[in-house]
This record gives sequence, C-alpha cells and structure tokens, in this order.
Amino acid sequence: MAVKERVGFVVSDKMQKTIVVAVENRVPHPKYGKIMVRTKRYKVHDEENTCKVGDRVRIRETRPLSKTKRWTVADILNRTVEV
Repeated sequence: MAVKERVGFVVSDKMQKTIVVAVENRVPHPKYGKIMVRTKRYKVHDEENTCKVGDRVRIRETRPLSKTKRWTVADILNRTVEV
C-alpha cells in the first residue's frame, strides 16, 4: 500500500512538536461543475519544532501519534522569509 503524502502551508505552530497544515484540494462542484477550493487542516508531528507559520511543507501519513495526530513532516519545501 502506498504511503499518503500531501503538500500544504503551515497555519499554526503554537503547540509543542505539533503544527497545523492547511491542504487545498480543487474539486468540481457535483452539479454545476465549477472548480471549488476545499481546505482541510491536518495536525502534523514536528519533532524538532523547525516549521514556522507560512512554510510550505510535505506531510506523510503515519501511525496514530495522539487522538487527532496521524501525520508527520516529510520535508520543508519553502521557508518563509522573516522581516
């Protein structure tokens, strides 16, 4: 079975060793066919607390780590530039 992977943006890094990643999915409307953007938020394990808000990350599905956490950071694709 293939391991599921998603790409999204970090929207929260307030928790210890956990980030929230928003993943956008473009799907057609069932009746009208217009392309809509659906957003899903995943709680993701970040062992070293390296991800910051705005970073673009790839996440990978893993075994359940807590009640709501089933994903882990695979790699950081783009970092945000701090001003």
